[in-house]
Formats: sequence, C-alpha cells, structure tokens
Amino acid sequence: MGIMSNTVSIYQYKVIGDMPKDGFYEWVHSCLYKNRFNPIDDTPDPESIGWVSLDNPLDYEFENENMFRREQYLFFSLRKDQRKVPASVVKNLVAEECERWLSERPKLKKVPMQRKSEMRENICASLMSKVLPVPGTCDLVWNTLTNIVSITSISARVLDMVEDEFSKTFEGLSLVAYHPISRAESVMGQEHQRALDNLNQASSRDVLLQIKKNKWIGWDLFLWLMYNSSNASSEYRVSQDGPSEIGDRFASYMYDKVVLEGEDENGKKKSSITGPQNDFSEARKALQAGKNITEAVLYFEKDDQKWKMSLKGDLFAFGSFSCPQVQIEKDDLTDPMQEREAVFFERMFLLETGLQLFDSLYAAFLADRVLGKWPERLQEISGWLNNI
Repeated sequence: MGIMSNTVSIYQYKVIGDMPKDGFYEWVHSCLYKNRFNPIDDTPDPESIGWVSLDNPLDYEFENENMFRREQYLFFSLRKDQRKVPASVVKNLVAEECERWLSERPKLKKVPMQRKSEMRENICASLMSKVLPVPGTCDLVWNTLTNIVSITSISARVLDMVEDEFSKTFEGLSLVAYHPISRAESVMGQEHQRALDNLNQASSRDVLLQIKKNKWIGWDLFLWLMYNSSNASSEYRVSQDGPSEIGDRFASYMYDKVVLEGEDENGKKKSSITGPQNDFSEARKALQAGKNITEAVLYFEKDDQKWKMSLKGDLFAFGSFSCPQVQIEKDDLTDPMQEREAVFFERMFLLETGLQLFDSLYAAFLADRVLGKWPERLQEISGWLNNI
C-alpha cells in the first residue's frame, strides 16, 4: 500500500552524506530525471527500475519541482517492472525440444549440456518477449527538515533495492537504518549518550551489528509496555518534537496480539498469541518459560483519534500502521491540485503524529530502562509475571 493509504507499512532511514549547499532542489530534480523509470512494454528487456511520480506511477518525466516537492517534503516512488517466465513452462518446453533434437540424432542418447543450455536461453528469450511486465512501486517521503526518509515497505528485499537505488541516484548520499539504538540516541539527546553507550552491546557502529546485539531493547520495551497495559498505567505525555504540543496527554497500550520467540535443542521457534489479552496470562507463562516478545500490536489514542501499528522489536519496523482517516472538505470549486496537496499534508500530519507518539512512548521507556532504577522496576514486573 502507498503512503497515502490509511494503513501502510513503514520503515525509516536517516540520510547521511554531503548535500549541495546551493541549488539543492535543482540537484534533486536533475538526479530524479537522470534516473527516471524507462518502460519496457515494447522491448524484450526483463526488467526496468527507476523513479516515478508518487501521485501517478505512469508519470516519470519530473517536469518541474511540483512533481516531487511540497514544502519540506520530497516525495517519489521507486518503480520496478519485471518480466517473469514460469519455470515449469520453460522446463516442459526444454524437455520437448530435447526430445525433438534427439529424434533427429538416433545415435545419441543424451543432449550435451551446452546445447541444452542454449535451448533454455533461446526458449526464455522467445517467451520473454510475449510476457507483459509486472509493475511494482514503493513510495519514499523525505522530510528535509529532519533528514528522515519513510519508505512504504518492511520487506528486506525491497528495502535493499531502495537503499541501492537511492545511493546510485543521489551520489554522495546514503540511507542508514533508523534502528532502535539510533532512535534512542535521538529521543534521549546527547546528554544521556554515555548512559546509553554503557548498555549498547555492539562492539562497533556497524548497523547490522547494532541491530543484532541490541535485541534486548525490543524485548524489554514490550515487557515494560505489557506490564503497564495490564496495570492501568497507560497514560503518557508527548515529549518529542512533532505536530502535537509537548506535554499533551495520550494513551498507549498492547492488547490483542503478541509474537514470541524461544530457543530449544531444535533451534528458534516462534509462536503467536491473538485475541483480547486482559491479563496477558498466556504471554506471561511464555515469558516465564524463557521466551521473548519480538513483535506486538501497539495502540495510541489522543483527542478521540486512534493509531495502530504492528511493531517489529528488533528493527523498529512499523507494519500495518493505520492512522485516523484523512478528512478533507471539498466542493466543485476546489482545484484538483490543491485538493491533492491538502490530502498529502493532512496525511503527513497524521503519520508524523503517530510516530511522535511512538517516540514519546519510547522516551518514557528509556527513562525507566536507561536512566531510572531498572532493577527495582524489573522486580515489580517479575512479581507480576509470576502472579498468575
């Protein structure tokens, strides 16, 4: 689903590198145009990758800044068209061709490997020109004030592709995952960096290592929030910058789904608990058995509005992230371009509000986990876990 859908999966990155000091938007325009999508409908090419308009995936000309910029936001989509020939079809046709070839050469019992490979290549090339390319798109929104890019996918394969294309397009820039430690550094501030460093279990700044060695953050966050949700302490205050006022009240809680992971002699095993969880008794038993919560559905409520997300704790990937529905008043006199802009800004407001609430919740957790008396807090939680 695209960024304008009410429910979308999102992963966030920070942009790093040297940007042009002058003519930044002209440079972005040039980069997008040079790396725009080229259709392959009338060619035998197996695939094509390039940038298109977020508003219209059929528009890849980027005629002016209005096609990719609205105030501080840059927005565009990565489109990939790909032709695929079913392997089973190729296999059957190659077998038929081999039979025909051998029938013309009765002294031979087997088709040489090289000849069989040539048959396969010729058959694939012939079929490829008859297959229509299948399109796929992934949206990117780049907030140039925060230098955070939101991508509408949490698939590792898609994210790898987007990272590569972004770096190729904007030479000198790259996307770095906004993972739990990186996000913690942002919400806690430089004054608490040393306290966070003391808990960081990674031996270097390598992103994959930072994620792998700090899974404890997601485990402890879910444990802390589950305890708070079950003990009627679900009210928090906005503490991070964003659309909502600092100090505003909001509620956050876990309720109806958790995914747990444990390990035994047969390796790692995952299990899910779904449905209303009033006291989380089943999850508490699993935690007592040594499992950890790796994913959960989180709810946020503020001013009669609700946000919902399925959070992956190791990466902080926001799956099935649903926001309040965009509501824009329109009439027959409204210009379509102005209407699209209004819908876009309202959508960004709601998305960024939901993420602001998450970051504020995360800051509250870190205040307990990193800066507070966590051993005493953990003792309270352990007592609750065992009181089933």
